Amino acid sequence: MHFRGNMNLPLSGGCQCGSIRYEITKMPLTLYACHCTECQKQSTSGFGMSMPTPRTGFSVVKGEPKYWYRNSESGNKVSCAFCSDCGTRIFHLPSRNQELVNVKPGTLDETKWLRPVGHVWISSAQPWMNISADALIYETQPDSFDELYAAWDEKMACLV
Repeated sequence: MHFRGNMNLPLSGGCQCGSIRYEITKMPLTLYACHCTECQKQSTSGFGMSMPTPRTGFSVVKGEPKYWYRNSESGNKVSCAFCSDCGTRIFHLPSRNQELVNVKPGTLDETKWLRPVGHVWISSAQPWMNISADALIYETQPDSFDELYAAWDEKMACLV
């Protein structure tokens, strides 16, 4: 099924070694880069990316991820799913919103269409990071993701 520009549903992805595979059957809600120190550590880079997706449109179709649990800045628990064979972080299940899964979009099979619409926690961003002038920018965690959702919808509508 062709859906909104270059993005075809279902989307598929998995870990580096192929032990875990997943499928996304519902439109992701947004895509953003997070510059918090936790995302820098988990990605071993200057930032991590998150693609919130409805949990009802996400399923693991092969393998069984392991989970590591951490507390976010707000104190909420985050379940972090990874492959126990290769260590790839695949998705997070935030306790603050049981209806979402935060897919790590670098694990998708096709990534060329990925374009974050916003950047969060830029107060922790690496000084060499250049952020696009048309992106939404948040010093820390936004109170609401509504702006990020609306920007994503607008960007995806332009691809039609």
